[in-house]
Amino acid sequence: MHVIDSHTGGEPTRVILDGGPDLGNGPLAERAQRLARDHAEFYQSVMCEPRGQPAMVGALLVEPVDPSCVTGVIYFDAGAVLGMCGHGTIGLTVTLAHLGRIGLGRHKIETPAGIVEVELSDPNTVTVTNIESRRVHKDVTLDVPELGPITGDVAYGGNWFFIVDPAPLPVHPENIRALTDTAIAIRTAAITAGIGGENGEPIDHVIFQDTPDDPTIHSRNFVLCPDDTYDRSPCGTGSSARLACLAADDALAPQEEIIQESVIGSAYRLSYTAGSSGGVIPRLTGQAYVMAESRLLFDVKDPFKNGIPSAPINPIDG
Repeated sequence: MHVIDSHTGGEPTRVILDGGPDLGNGPLAERAQRLARDHAEFYQSVMCEPRGQPAMVGALLVEPVDPSCVTGVIYFDAGAVLGMCGHGTIGLTVTLAHLGRIGLGRHKIETPAGIVEVELSDPNTVTVTNIESRRVHKDVTLDVPELGPITGDVAYGGNWFFIVDPAPLPVHPENIRALTDTAIAIRTAAITAGIGGENGEPIDHVIFQDTPDDPTIHSRNFVLCPDDTYDRSPCGTGSSARLACLAADDALAPQEEIIQESVIGSAYRLSYTAGSSGGVIPRLTGQAYVMAESRLLFDVKDPFKNGIPSAPINPIDG
């Protein structure tokens, strides 16, 4: 299996160029469902230790339905198949450029959540124009065991987010373990209470927003992913969902640019324009760097050929 690894703001992406399962034809959302339903062993073996790591996201290249797209892609981590991935799209774009498949300029990429546009301005810098994002619920209060009432917004940016602002504890690296445990408890409470998307989609990510020390930075976040690890980047789909909330609260004007920082200090530049269905069209700019090109081997005698699962496996998200 031929793969290329990159990282976007510290968050790794593994692009699978060949050797993935045959998912057939049809809409990418349907092919993503097949991956989640029939091929969990494949994506766990690629993402889990010892080949992968908990923070890694996989990007399986597939044929797009729309011929104007340079590729189709299905994203996944060790815990779920994803509808969209912002940091992964930045990493994928830089990887395609590294391979010589695209050059500087604008390109379209098809995902299960829809078609996104990317603009490669230099070999490492990418601006993603995401799918329309929206806030679904404002000020939802959850009764979280051992934490008490926690209030947040439910928003969609390609995946489903419960966004808590302000964060229940400071978003600093020394608090990562406590932030992770708190976010897991909140996500569990949201799923138990049936809080999620309009059609019953469960919350798969939790975001804590905090005020940074640097006044030039708009905000600092901690993002819990479906596999119970934190996003090292500011999270592209999470930042998109956050933009939808800011716009709905009239707290950020269209095309006004802000800087969103992650818990480890990596940053995205964010802005939005109005969407056609009442939401926002997010734009996020970040940088990715290719780290390795390799072939994954699967020895039938290897007792950990299929990986070491690090978290419960959930159904498809987004």
